[in-house]
Formats: sequence, C-alpha cells, structure tokens
Amino acid sequence: MQRQQQRSPAVGSSSATAHHTPHTTMAGAAAAAVSSFLALVLLSLCASAAVAAAGGSPQLDVEAARQQAADRVTRLPGQPAVRFAQYAGYVTVNETHGRALFYWFFEATAGADKKPLVLWLNGGPGCSSVGYGEAEELEANLMFLESPVGVGFSYTNTSSDLQQLGDKITGHYVPQLSEKIFDGNKQGPKENYINFKGFMIGNALMDDETDQTGMIEYAWDHAVISDRVYADVKKYCNFSMENVTDACDSALTEYFAVYRLIDMYSLYTPVCTEVSSAAFGQRLVAVHGAAPKIFSKYHGWYMRPAGYDPCTSEHAEVYFNRADVQEALHANVTKIGYNWTHCSDAIGKWRDAPFSTLPIIRKLVAGGIRVWVFSGDTDGRIPVTSTRLTLNKLGLKTVQEWTPWYDHQQVGGWTILYEGLTFVTIRGAGHEVPLHAPRQALSLFSHFLADKKMPPTAFP
Repeated sequence: MQRQQQRSPAVGSSSATAHHTPHTTMAGAAAAAVSSFLALVLLSLCASAAVAAAGGSPQLDVEAARQQAADRVTRLPGQPAVRFAQYAGYVTVNETHGRALFYWFFEATAGADKKPLVLWLNGGPGCSSVGYGEAEELEANLMFLESPVGVGFSYTNTSSDLQQLGDKITGHYVPQLSEKIFDGNKQGPKENYINFKGFMIGNALMDDETDQTGMIEYAWDHAVISDRVYADVKKYCNFSMENVTDACDSALTEYFAVYRLIDMYSLYTPVCTEVSSAAFGQRLVAVHGAAPKIFSKYHGWYMRPAGYDPCTSEHAEVYFNRADVQEALHANVTKIGYNWTHCSDAIGKWRDAPFSTLPIIRKLVAGGIRVWVFSGDTDGRIPVTSTRLTLNKLGLKTVQEWTPWYDHQQVGGWTILYEGLTFVTIRGAGHEVPLHAPRQALSLFSHFLADKKMPPTAFP
C-alpha cells in the first residue's frame, strides 16, 4: 500500500476476513499492527460485511450487525441490478477532533468469506480512491478508502487538522502501511495477527530522484519536449537535491507547459473538450511539502488526468455531488462545506514526505512479502522510465529477464522478475491502467492474487 503521487492505483491483499477473526478483537488488532482506524476499517467494517451476506456469524455482536445493516447500500442511482453486496459509510478515527473517513466496500460475487480482502488506495496526496479507483478503474472483496480527512467525503470538524497532514498521520500510503502491518505481525500477540499477503504499486512515485529524472527522459524520448528543453533540464536541474535554481525553474516551466496541450497521464488519448470541463479544470492548490520536492512546486504537476473517455473525471464529479447519490452511499452526512472533488483543494500542506520509499520496499521484500509493481507504458506522469530507474536502484538480483506476457494472443506488456519483486508493464495503458486496459488489468490483478507469473505464451 504506498506513497503514490496523484491517484496512482495501489492494492494490498489480505485474507483476514471476519470468519477468521471475531469482531470483538478487531480494535485490538488495529492497535498492535496498524494505526487503529485502518485496521478497524480493514477488518471490522469490511470483513464483517462479507460474513453478513454469507448468512451471518454468531461471532458478530448485535451492535456490529446493526452498524453493518445501516451501511448497506441497497440502491445506487443509475446502477443496474447487481449480484454483490456493497456497503458505504463512515469510520470515526478521532472523536475529539471529529475526524471520519469514508469507505466503500464491495463484496466478492461468490464465496466472499473465503476470498481475499483488497484495500485500494489512491495518492495525490489528497486524491480520492472512490473517484478514481472505484469510479474509473475497476475476484476479491474490495474496499476503497478516501484518506486522509479532507479528501472526498472524508472530513474533520477541526480545521487545523488539514494543516498537519503528512505521510505519518495519514498512515495509508502503500509501503508505509505494509510496513506497519508487517512490524505489528512480528511484535504483536498472535490473536491480533493480520494475514497480510502482499501489495501492488501502480504508476507510483517511489523515489524523488529517479521519478523526476525518468519523467524528463520519457518526455524527450516520446517527442513531447524539444532537444533544447531536455538539454536545459539536464544541465541546470539536480533532482537529488530539493533546491531549484532560476535556470532550472525556467527549464521546468517550459517542460510543464507542454502538458497544457496534451494529457500528461495518457499521451495518446484526447483531452476533454466539453465546455463544462472548465468548471473542473486543474487542481487549484499545490500541496506544499509533498513529494517529489522539486516537481510538486509546479502547477503542472497537479494537472487533472483524463482517461479513455477524456471527460470521465468530469462525469464522476457531477455524479458524486448529486444529493440522491450521497444519500444512497450514506455520505456527506455532516453537510461538508465544499463539493466532492477528485483531488482535494482543502489540503494545501504536507508535513512529511520521505525522499524515497525504497528502504521500506527492501525491508518488505527481504521479509518475504509479495511485492508487485506495474506501469502503464503511455503514462507521462509516473512513466515506465521512472519506475525502471527506481527498481534498478533497489539492486535486486534478476531471476527472469525482461520478457513479454500475453493477453488474447497479443503481447499485453512486458515483465521482469527480481528476487522478491515482480515488475509488469501494460502496453498502451496510461496512468489509470484499469481504465485504459480493463481486460489486461484484470489479468494482472488475478495473477497477483494467485501469486502466479503473467501468461508467458500466446496460447495457454
């Protein structure tokens, strides 16, 4: 589960469903393994919902059953009849401050109590897992969490909380959360053990230096920027440092200007030209202090993404601001004083963002946690170039060299197996891989859950 910048999809897999763990021990598991709100969401709310549809369990107390029934989504405007149960609502994470996180949980269509639980988190910082992961990107019980407070429908009654946000207080970015669970499992009592299997990181920022370097290399190699702009950035910018010289600033301004013309997140798809799109436009507020330290200072870094339908984000924003939709999802119960947006302009400061998450990834790989990294190869935001440079920096031994994987007798992308880590590219996909390549994304997701290599031949 990981420190992603801007909506990078990420998943973590756990088979700790409620039929294995009594509801009364959920909060205890939280304290030992993760920050309390995450384990409460991950285990109490989501997993107990899976049991309910399977006929209930004597282990569920009356209050849990009541809360579960109250969060059941019975009818969602515009959604056709579905064969799965879904739940949505709030988890209070700090009663004193009035902080609450919004979740949306989808039960597997069959055998939910025996299927793994997947937590989907988008980054930003400050972008919605519901708006991107649920509404635009998606064999398991699946939950989307809007975090931190101030994102989407998640809120706080203490406005000063929004000035104290960072990786530590948020506690949800993928490597950091995985490390919390990993450490908690080793140090905590056995009854609080979380059956954590692994995590995926998709088109995500993992290391400031290599990610920023890779963005420039990718833009030049894909004919986005000129030789002169490329040469100027290479000459004047040092991405291993945070400070920006005037010459570097000028070069980067020219670099980001190009992405006002094309979609940075999907180089070869059209941009939204609907008149109403101006009402949504770009993110207005930069998150000061967020990683990467240099690029996050530029407005172009926060440009809104588009997908195969370049106006998908605009449609989703209209939908989630409908009163009947919010009522059906048990959302916005406190009547938040601003509209739901994909990326929150309420979050303007980020107190801590490590220069790199690679030390955590090395630790988890060494600890035997399943780690997969994937990358849509037409994304200019966190391009495959950046990810390859980052993974090379890990210095892991190569087990299986770069090789194609197949989907319907066509090359779906490429994969390389390192010792303890699998990297997969998805051919022709932008930043939101499931939006651009849903069938290939399902294959990726299924093989990750099954802990199997991507299909190595065109014929099974």
